[in-house]
Amino acid sequence: MNAAAGGATLLEALRAAVGFEPLGSPAGNLTLGKGQLDGRPLRLALVENRIASGSIGKAEVAKLVPLFAIAAREKSPLVLYLDSAGARVSEGLEALGAFRRLFREAIAARVAGAPIAVVLGRNCFGGASMLAHVAPRRLFSPNTQLAMSGPSILAQAAGANALDDMFRAIAEATIGPAARAKATDANAVWTPGMDPTEWLREALSRGAGSFEAFHKRHQSLRDRLEKGLTTRQPEGVRRKELEKLFPEGYKAQECDGVLTGEATREGAPVQVLGLVGSTHVGAERAWRFAQAAWRMGIEAPSRLEVLLDCESHAARLDDEKVVLTEYIVDMGVSLAALGARGTHVELTILDRAGGGVYVALAAAATRVAVVFGADIQVLPGAAVASILGAHRDAVGDISEYRQAGVADEELRLGLPP
Repeated sequence: MNAAAGGATLLEALRAAVGFEPLGSPAGNLTLGKGQLDGRPLRLALVENRIASGSIGKAEVAKLVPLFAIAAREKSPLVLYLDSAGARVSEGLEALGAFRRLFREAIAARVAGAPIAVVLGRNCFGGASMLAHVAPRRLFSPNTQLAMSGPSILAQAAGANALDDMFRAIAEATIGPAARAKATDANAVWTPGMDPTEWLREALSRGAGSFEAFHKRHQSLRDRLEKGLTTRQPEGVRRKELEKLFPEGYKAQECDGVLTGEATREGAPVQVLGLVGSTHVGAERAWRFAQAAWRMGIEAPSRLEVLLDCESHAARLDDEKVVLTEYIVDMGVSLAALGARGTHVELTILDRAGGGVYVALAAAATRVAVVFGADIQVLPGAAVASILGAHRDAVGDISEYRQAGVADEELRLGLPP
């Protein structure tokens, strides 16, 4: 079929190009369907901006997870349309736990060989942007904005007004389609009237997934860092939590908020890798973490303890210039690659965790433990307040974390059981 003419949106052009037919009833912002490309059947998942800025919650994830599993099993092509602000913050921790499952299944489908192509609407923020970067190719609408943080949060972090004309111009120049297409040739921008068939054909032909392909992307991300990697020497680390977590002994060092080392547990060696400190995770820090994980993959240790004490990614325009999402996704994929090689990956949350950083590190973990009193949030309190207009009242407990699927057990280090 030909793309819809002239004033059609990219979604309308996509529907026309593949002969989209919906399957079943919509679930929130999600509609599943089928189509064809060159006579071959396609699966489609359309996330539209119908409610709560197109956010993805439990209802949407309940249908997307099995869809990715089917695509992985059948190695069938999948087109994902995203016009979404990310996880549904109003659902709290359950939305975060849902995204943990969803991100894990999306990576598994890509690596299993399912051809995946992503088409973007107006918004693609947070977890939605992470899903978009599991695919090898993305097609942007003329007005798409893609980032780990939406414009209001970026403005808040910069001390600006999101409605200020100057800030809006800066944001568009940073997270708009022209900037994203310039960052990597994996991104293309659709123009009204263009038939997306040829782009779909090319994008889905690159669907044969592998961790090697993700590792090549990791290597290219270093070159994208505008200032390069800062040169600092790692320093030895001693922390009370680590002494209690590894009473048989450990040796760790930290450089720019990335902790590496080795510990002993039950008489056996355990590799340690973590994100620690109050600074939110930017592109360089995420790349350093992923680099350490990819290097471990050379010999694939039997066990890896991932430590997390960092509540979120950085909401900085400087990090968004290099597409921060790709660096956050890189962390998750590097851990998934270790898991695929037989490493038993476990995550321990020492104090604070949340958002895309939590999702990236937790997706590959077979167990998530939380130290007593640690706080897991969908987003940092200020970001939640800017979206919902209210702060979360209290730190959750293990029963809440288990129910939401964000943690499996509680560690009462130095406390009575």
